[in-house]
This record gives sequence, C-alpha cells and structure tokens, in this order.
Amino acid sequence: MRLLILLASTTMLAACGGAGPQSAGSVAAPTGSGGGVGDGSGETHTFVNPTEPKSYKAVGASHSYRNSVADAGGLLRDTDGNVVLDAGGNAIATQRTLRQTSQDAQLYQGDATTVRNSNLTIEYNPRDAIFNVSFNNALAGTSAVSRFQDPLHRTDFGGAVEPQMGTPNLGSAAWNIPGINYLETGSSDNVAFSQPVVGAPTEFVFDLIDRTVGGSYNSTTFFYQTPGTDTQYVTFAGYLRNQAGVSYNPTTDITTQTNTLERGAFAYGELTVNDQVPTSGTGSFEGAMLASMVFNDQPDTNRNFDTYFQWIAGQATTNIDFGANTFALSLDGTVGAPFFDGTDSRHSVFEGAQFRANGAGQIDLVAAGGFFGQFNEAWFVNPGGARLDLNIAGSSIDGAFYGPNGEEIGGGYRIVGGTPDERIDILGTFVGKGN
Repeated sequence: MRLLILLASTTMLAACGGAGPQSAGSVAAPTGSGGGVGDGSGETHTFVNPTEPKSYKAVGASHSYRNSVADAGGLLRDTDGNVVLDAGGNAIATQRTLRQTSQDAQLYQGDATTVRNSNLTIEYNPRDAIFNVSFNNALAGTSAVSRFQDPLHRTDFGGAVEPQMGTPNLGSAAWNIPGINYLETGSSDNVAFSQPVVGAPTEFVFDLIDRTVGGSYNSTTFFYQTPGTDTQYVTFAGYLRNQAGVSYNPTTDITTQTNTLERGAFAYGELTVNDQVPTSGTGSFEGAMLASMVFNDQPDTNRNFDTYFQWIAGQATTNIDFGANTFALSLDGTVGAPFFDGTDSRHSVFEGAQFRANGAGQIDLVAAGGFFGQFNEAWFVNPGGARLDLNIAGSSIDGAFYGPNGEEIGGGYRIVGGTPDERIDILGTFVGKGN
C-alpha cells in the first residue's frame, strides 16, 4: 500500500530545534563587505557576535535543472477498463509501478561567481533575527529570494519535522561537520508525497489530493555553519529550492509533474582590505568544502538521460605563497545520496563515494580582489574501489582573504565535464583558517 505524506496548502514552517536563535551572542549573522575589516571604516569585528544589520555578497556557485516526468499508472481500473471510484465518487489511485522511465523537457544551467561580480547576497538583522537571502542569477537559472523571519523557520534533523528532501545532513556520521544551522520556508497546495513501497526512500514525486485541480510545491532551505565554529571571519553556506507543478489529464489518465530545482554553495565573511594581505611568506589554510553536483555519464552507453543532484562535503586544504603570489587547492569530500524524482534512478557515483580534486592559480588583489585559478585533475572512488576520472572541459577557482592580515580564506569553484554525451558539473565553495 502506498504511503502518502499529506502537505497542507499553507506556508511550510520548520520546527525549532538545535539550531538555536539567530541573535547576537548565539548563532552568528552573515557579515562581510560592510565591516571594518572589509572597508577600513574602523568598525569592530562583529562576525561571531553580530550587533548591527549588515548585507554581504558571497562568492560561490549555483545551478538549476528543469524537467518534467509523467505517471501513466495512477488510477485503479476494473477488468473492463473503467476507473474504480470510492464511496465518495473519487478515483482510487494505485501503487506507482508504471512511472515513466525518463525526464523530459530538460534545461540545465550553472554559473560560478567571482569575488567582484557576485550576485549572491545575504542580509541579517540581529535585532529581529531576520535573514534575507537572494540567489537570483540569470546565468545559473536560479531565482530564490527568501525572507526568514518566523522563529518556526528554524529547523534541524531529528523529530517529526525535518528539512525538506534533498537537504544535506552535514552533521551526520557521513560528514560530521559541526555547527550547521537550517532555515526553511515555503508552501504547497493540493499535493501529497508518493512513496512507491513502504520503507523505501521517499522520492520527489507527488500525487494530487484532488485530481480535478492542479497542485504545487515550492520550498527554499538555507543552511550555514555558525561563524566561530571553525573560522572567525568567514564561513560557508548552501541553499536548495525545490519547486513542482502537478497536473492531471483525465482523458489520457496521466499525471505530469514539472520540476524546477536549484542548488548553491558559497562563502561569506569580513573581507581583508588589500593592504593587509601579506606580501611575503607562506601559509597553509584548512577548512570545510561543500559542493552540489549533477553527474550523468550514461546517455551514450544506455540512453539514460536522467540527471540527479548530489551533495559533496568534506575538507579543503589551500597552500599559499604570498611572495610568489601563487596558491594550490586540494579538495577531499564524500558524496551523498542522489535526489531522485521517481524516474529511472540509474546513476554512476554512489552514496559514500570519495571525491578528490587539485587545482592552482595566482593572487591578484587589484584585478581579481583575491586569487583565481583552475583545476588540473578531479576524480571519484566509489564504494568498492572503482575509480572515475573526470575529463575537465572547464574549471574555475575564485577566492578572497578574510579577517585581519588575511588570517582566513573563502571562495567558490566549478568543474565542468568535457566528455561528449555526458552532463557532469560540480559547483561549490571552500573556507580555511591559517595554521
């Protein structure tokens, strides 16, 4: 029997949990270009303990994927082919065993911003604990703009209410990253989650509660590491937005779901003014990395065109030679489970796979506002030991210095696959504290 999780047609509000209040002295606000470290105005450091409203641009990357899927096996019929109705005259839905095996009307877009041209913004008001976040980027096809002002917008993993599907549990044993806070807001109307088999992982697939009218789902989740957990002047964050429109055609007995999915990862903080960045010596910076990925290398081998989002999280090591104006970046992450939508579900990079990438570049504070470069290699090792090397068609690394004297760093990156008939794109962020 199919398990249905009903969603009310009201604003989705997450339950309060371990994230705690976003207020001065507890969960820190996102801060950056408006602070004294970043503009020389003489303001005191307020990143860990915010005292005034601030707005900051973040450096990172985002992407979106649009598609539609159809269900041709949604209603129960008798031996004569007639739809079976319940006592109230409503059509009886059957278990979803005949889902379409591919995604149609696909549109994929991605973009990595530089330190200077970022349009990813975060605002925080410590007086009222209000977040305003905007990830509107035409090049990436993203349009999420959200205001988190209700205390119930805070959520966490555990209990009856958790973040929406596709949100990475960065504090889980797989990643074990501390100090992560989750905020979520959204709405749904006339839809219910559909689960093909009781006990199986829930997919991003909906039934219409009332098949005579359409339904919709729209929810945005913003998450970040508490400043002061590992770094004092910069931190990392991510977001996801899941949208779906669902309609039913009684003539064909087909339900169609159209999805628009967004993901992003970025760093923000109190930028170092250029004349405080060291000009000699070397430094090694250790911190977290986060990325969102689409990986489909199957179209040319078995005509599987389906694409799934996966999160990657782990550690980043950045070695900088200030005298030579060069840097080297190494990423070491673990891949999460795919975000399925009820289609074929075949994929090549499995949950628990290890991700590695190495890149390098140069510092140019005047032209780039920090440092920039490219990746020279990237690969995955699946559970069991199978290795998948990436053919890199294009890549970017864009970073900046944060805190007094460039004590910390943060940035964004992108790796685009170059093999024909594949859709591979990895977009993420990294931070680091000097050793």
